[in-house]
Amino acid sequence: MAKTKPSIPKGTRDFGPEQMVRRNFIFDTIRNVFGKYGYMPIETPAMENLTTLLGKYGEEGDKLLFKILNSGDFIDKVDPTLLKPGNSNAISLEICEKGLRYDLTVPFARFVVQYQNEIVFPFKRYQIQPVWRADRPQKGRYREFYQCDVDVIGSNSLTNEAELVLIINEVFEKLNIRTLLKLNNRKILSGIADFIGHADKLIDITIAIDKIEKIGIEAVNAELRERGLDDVAIGKLQPIIQLQGSNEEKLAILKEVLSTSPIGMKGIEEMEELFRYIGAWGNLSTTVELDLSLARGLNYYTGAIFEVKALDAEIGSICGGGRYDDLTGIFGLENVSGVGVSFGADRIYDVMLQLNLFPDSLSSTTQVMFANFGPQEIAYCMPAARKIREAGVSVEIYPDPAKVKKQFEYANRRKIKFMVIAGESELQAKQLSVKNMETGVQETITFENIVEYIKSKL
Repeated sequence: MAKTKPSIPKGTRDFGPEQMVRRNFIFDTIRNVFGKYGYMPIETPAMENLTTLLGKYGEEGDKLLFKILNSGDFIDKVDPTLLKPGNSNAISLEICEKGLRYDLTVPFARFVVQYQNEIVFPFKRYQIQPVWRADRPQKGRYREFYQCDVDVIGSNSLTNEAELVLIINEVFEKLNIRTLLKLNNRKILSGIADFIGHADKLIDITIAIDKIEKIGIEAVNAELRERGLDDVAIGKLQPIIQLQGSNEEKLAILKEVLSTSPIGMKGIEEMEELFRYIGAWGNLSTTVELDLSLARGLNYYTGAIFEVKALDAEIGSICGGGRYDDLTGIFGLENVSGVGVSFGADRIYDVMLQLNLFPDSLSSTTQVMFANFGPQEIAYCMPAARKIREAGVSVEIYPDPAKVKKQFEYANRRKIKFMVIAGESELQAKQLSVKNMETGVQETITFENIVEYIKSKL
């Protein structure tokens, strides 16, 4: 009987040592920037109670939740009348009490409410963990992926949004990714919905226009019709979401269009203030643009919304987020506003790989390897290996006394820069031979000077 070849679920990936070193470079870069701005780390469980997750992401988001079957005979207590075709959603709520987290923001809101008496507001946290979505796998879209979230909650100040812009700029500057940061405001979108006569269909409008880049304007218009918008409303919407010009020119036109919408004017006022703060930072490497087609389909956003695109790679957004005024209210803590953004580590990895942006130094974690010629030689090398490690240099000792050619091939394949050799003549002279595997140059060093020599060559 043929054995089934082992595999992993679609939309998930294994990561070997080379990939993990590169991924950790991204995580460490982002983590260090977060720390510079006073954000502290937290972690939450991979699974949450389903009641925590449902209803927070809109109807499309709820469909993408991975639900976890109750343990034991989970079907035993289900009403038999529910067990019929087309009733899977009702059944799932009966047999699933938990689900895998869809993002890190809703679990964060739950965390804030649960530990509200133990944390200091404004609460600045970052979180780097995997999330899961039952999406259709495709390029740049996975069912399991990492998010690197940074949020501040308990403050309404737009200086928080301005600081997030600077964080975005610094992260991508350090990763050498040229980016475009798109900004909009959900209050402006509410004002637009007012203007076209469909204030009651804000969610339908945002869900549809959020897909412009993926499916194009004509397909978006078709979806808007399906969602109940007439052609007159769609006609009024088109020039607004495709508005061109500088950020100031767009806001000036919006002031005229939305002059009778209080919520729309509030959104414009917030964006003007945010752009003033961004200007106060000085020159940024990231281009910042007001994009009125930006909607961010998640229901909990209420103010400024962010989305970052890589300028030199064809891929979806690599960072996004926004202001949420009362996400904690659904868990019983009302009137606590927050804002945050999430960096998509997996897409950032794909962009950096495509553009060859990873430093060459990441090709190997080992910098020095000691060759193995037998027990006596290795015992002689061990004190030197320890001293080099204590100096902050990564070292490994080849474990077996194999042929020299095999050991050199191993070092080359691992891209190890230096090979340290100690044979009979080196032992007698209390020396070590060091070969630079990149240049082929080999030098003989006294045992006492090996650390100083290695440090000088790295």
